[in-house]
Amino acid sequence: MISRKFCCRTMAMFSRFQKISKVSSFRDVQEKLKTLYETKLLPLEEKYSFHAFHSPPIGPQYFFTNPMVMLIGQYSTGKTTLLHYIIGKDFPGMRIGPEPTTDKFIILMKNNRDVVIPGNVLISDPTKHFQALSKFGLNFLNKLQCSLLDSPVLDSITFIDTPGILSGEKQRVQRGYDFEKVLEWFSENADRIILLFDSHKLDISDEFRRSIESLKGNEDKIRIVLNKADLLDQHSLIRVYGALMWSLGKILQTPEVVRVFIGSFWSNAMFNDTNRRLFEQEENELFQELQSLPKNSIMRKINDLNKRAKLALVHAYIMGTLYEKMPTFFGKEDTKNKLISELNEVYSTIQTKFELHPGDFPDIEKFKENLKIMDFRKLQKLNMGLIEKVEEMQTSDMAELLKLFPEEELTEATGGIFMDDASPYRTSGEDGVYEGSTEPGWIVETQIPDYSTIFHSLQPFDGKLRSAAKKELEKTRLPRSTLAKIWKLADIDNDGYLNEKEFGLALYLAKLKTNGNDIPDVLPQHLIPPNMRK
Repeated sequence: MISRKFCCRTMAMFSRFQKISKVSSFRDVQEKLKTLYETKLLPLEEKYSFHAFHSPPIGPQYFFTNPMVMLIGQYSTGKTTLLHYIIGKDFPGMRIGPEPTTDKFIILMKNNRDVVIPGNVLISDPTKHFQALSKFGLNFLNKLQCSLLDSPVLDSITFIDTPGILSGEKQRVQRGYDFEKVLEWFSENADRIILLFDSHKLDISDEFRRSIESLKGNEDKIRIVLNKADLLDQHSLIRVYGALMWSLGKILQTPEVVRVFIGSFWSNAMFNDTNRRLFEQEENELFQELQSLPKNSIMRKINDLNKRAKLALVHAYIMGTLYEKMPTFFGKEDTKNKLISELNEVYSTIQTKFELHPGDFPDIEKFKENLKIMDFRKLQKLNMGLIEKVEEMQTSDMAELLKLFPEEELTEATGGIFMDDASPYRTSGEDGVYEGSTEPGWIVETQIPDYSTIFHSLQPFDGKLRSAAKKELEKTRLPRSTLAKIWKLADIDNDGYLNEKEFGLALYLAKLKTNGNDIPDVLPQHLIPPNMRK
């Protein structure tokens, strides 16, 4: 007979093995993605000078890094304050004030104690994914730091606080480095880009416009935060929101509407709480999105690698076509200049030959500038073997990679603003329907104390109402579909009528909806009248 002790030991061992295999499967996805890049995409990039025209090679640590969130905005829009609010504590290098304060790129990462790593040291650390930043020069590295601190939020998310943007050309000249190019690099590596606007300062400076334009190709990562909205009344808020969308529409020029979160994103009391419920809902949705980033980070890396592969293929087609058009001996310089000036015709030829979409091609003016400084002797003949490997990566390898995903989800971010679910102020935004779930008594009786009086004033027949209850609920002016859902939930015995308790429940659900809460698909146990619970 097998002993109980042996069974327990065996089950514990199996449990440990099962846990390791699940965790390692996420690691398998990351390792596989890294291998695909290094063996299939990187050789194509290197052969056709992709890195000189577009992005530097991807370092091995990139595939294992936490998701990154970058905050961009003009000075005094609340970037650093928002970070402090999310993390729940001060961080090294943090300065908050109405004047321009943050003049550095500050990367926030997890550590057991507070440490500041200067930019020159950071790019030498092989365990972090920032070596490629060395190309932006010493002036930039002097304005770069990594602040390590002990915050549970940073266990699963890395944040980047950027310098506040001033108006005019002077600020750009004083930086001493290419600010927009640095933003472009971070945007390519970030999982989320938050653009902050002050509700009282909607003017977009020249540098801010260029900064937003540098995010091109990463519009799906952008979220807009209209901060300090508690300083406005409802009429002014609508006007400011419209003005912001009009200004952004001229810059972003995307068919999709960018998500805008409105509120007052800090821990202080609101100046005007007329729109409190709206602001709380907006805050909850923003923080829920940030909290779920760790679960979606690997998928984002797969998507970004696919986009990079598509660009690398188009780049290879361009370089291979230019190679074919170059003479063997004489007139190379004249031919080079002619090809650059007629690059739009080269684009058209490639588009037709390889059945590509015009949107797949890089910006033609930027490409021309890079071609002017390129040594055309480095042009290479199109290698179809390398092309086929990248196409295979896109069509079959990526599909196989998705099969490696484990069934359970990755852990969400915790700590800081991402409070424990036990708190009555949790960020999930479910207070409405779940209010009273942990308290004694039936919440309907405390929230709708006069429901019994209203019920009897409607002259029920045999203790039930139908038409009169319908008319009473219609006073809420809720849509018929919503009222139908409320009736279905409240009619617990499903007889088409409402008794006194069911009527009170219907009034309570209608009140929840008019206050901006969602109505559940299934009635929670604590809302069922005590005398009707099974």
